[in-house]
Amino acid sequence: MFVIVAGADLIGRKITKMLVKNGHDVVVIDRNRDACEAIYAETGAMTVNGSATDIHTLEEAGALKAGVILCLMPDSDNLACALLSKSLGIPRIIARLRDPHYEQAYQRAGVTTIVNVASFLINQIMTEVEQPKVKKIMTLGGEKAEIYAVKIPERARSAGMKIKEITGESKFPQECVFMGIYREEEENFLIPRGDYALKENDTVFLISKPQYIHEATNILIKVK
Repeated sequence: MFVIVAGADLIGRKITKMLVKNGHDVVVIDRNRDACEAIYAETGAMTVNGSATDIHTLEEAGALKAGVILCLMPDSDNLACALLSKSLGIPRIIARLRDPHYEQAYQRAGVTTIVNVASFLINQIMTEVEQPKVKKIMTLGGEKAEIYAVKIPERARSAGMKIKEITGESKFPQECVFMGIYREEEENFLIPRGDYALKENDTVFLISKPQYIHEATNILIKVK
């Protein structure tokens, strides 16, 4: 995929490195010439020294053939970049949101995915405080659902239970669904079925509405 990264800050550099490693064609835009040279030296990605809020710069970066653009600048710049990107026909526009006041403006500008970094960090910290055995992996649908990883501890009551037995319990929320199981001892990832039984040290992946994950994990990690 041809990807444009608008903004060569720390996050932009890390994302660029990962995209290049995964075989994507990447062009990075940044006003800072030193940042452009550094990211080229580190990743080999092509760079354009200029402003991603300028239509000529976007065209020079290859916007007409890009499949996605990542807007990783301050919100006002991201908004201008998104509007221009939409006018140039880039099908997917992903923007990092810093100030929540810009969220509606992003939506109206045609941003297809809004990443609210502050909200994600706050939720991650709260999960670490309240559910230390639970790791939040991803937020979906504007924070309406989230994906979690839960490690089954030794002597857990759920170890040995079938998934259909766990989900059949009255206290297990119906809004929480098993997505996968990573079995460490076998180094194997399983797509869960109702007859699969959990084992100690399994890592269970769940998708849930945030308000229900506490109930679900309490059942999974409760020790006999």
